[in-house]
Amino acid sequence: MISRIIDEKSIHKAKSLIDNAEQILVVTHMTPDGDAIGSSLAAMHVFSAIGKDVRVLIPDLYLAPLRKLPGAKEIVDGSRYPDFAEKLFETSDLVICLDFNEPSRVGRLEPLLRKCTKPKILIDHHLNPDLEADVIISHPEMAATAYLLFRVFCRLELFNIIDRPAAQCLLAGMMTDTGNFAYNCSDPELYIVVAELLRKGADKEALYRLLFNTTSENSMRLNAYAILEKMKVFDEYGAALISLSREELNRFHYVKGDTEGLVNRPLAIPGICYSAFMREESDCIRVSMRSVGDFPVNKVCSEHFDGGGHLNAAGGDFHGTMAEAEEFFRSLLQENKDKYIHK
Repeated sequence: MISRIIDEKSIHKAKSLIDNAEQILVVTHMTPDGDAIGSSLAAMHVFSAIGKDVRVLIPDLYLAPLRKLPGAKEIVDGSRYPDFAEKLFETSDLVICLDFNEPSRVGRLEPLLRKCTKPKILIDHHLNPDLEADVIISHPEMAATAYLLFRVFCRLELFNIIDRPAAQCLLAGMMTDTGNFAYNCSDPELYIVVAELLRKGADKEALYRLLFNTTSENSMRLNAYAILEKMKVFDEYGAALISLSREELNRFHYVKGDTEGLVNRPLAIPGICYSAFMREESDCIRVSMRSVGDFPVNKVCSEHFDGGGHLNAAGGDFHGTMAEAEEFFRSLLQENKDKYIHK
């Protein structure tokens, strides 16, 4: 038994909207991660099982390992099929928004989402939701949107509908957003849900191999280079920084996902409480941050990198050169120490 944290009125309204919809469109954020893909596919499996026509639409490409999750071949990439993406918004009776808190997070799909007048349900675990929806189920204390979605299924009396593929997708979302239950996972009820998903046939060991222990030779060499040559440790401030330019990425034939998890590696060093990884893209420097304890990288990213996220996992962008981005990060070290590190 898990607690009933979701407002009864929200569940009642969500149930009504789902019951009255024939075609449901599930939308998630740009550069979708395991939680976004896992929760979206789980929604597809469960709502399809009760007779709904469900399509999953994403703004752009996602990591290769996630393409092996059950049902992933059905996902529509809006960057490849923009006309079809527009048609899906037009023909759907209900739009379910998963794992994002504001329209800008869906990237190229934002104009379509804003223009869409169909009923919307938002299910998310990020802070401060800012999206017009008929139902907003927002619980930032949840470790993952997939974890929250499981609770929604239960409250909608759909627990028995969750089959092995849906369970596999839900567990994938929970594992990726907690680093295989290494952070944001102190809620005892989280493990009750994991146990239920295992009973339904989810294979945690297979998911671990797929999501955390599968890599290419180029990726392995790139990560080794990044740690050996590019990692800078600032002991006085409890911080570390890794940066990779476009030239360095190209040297190792970088493909999306090759640096997944790299930002976490410096946190294994005693005394390091937050880590930043900067990757040069065509239009900006992409910034990822991770932390341990109560160091709020979400505040650092929201205040200085036009981003946000969770207490221990966040990201944003820097517009300028890599050298400028690195220098800006160094300039923040003393400020961050004074504001957030209490010794």
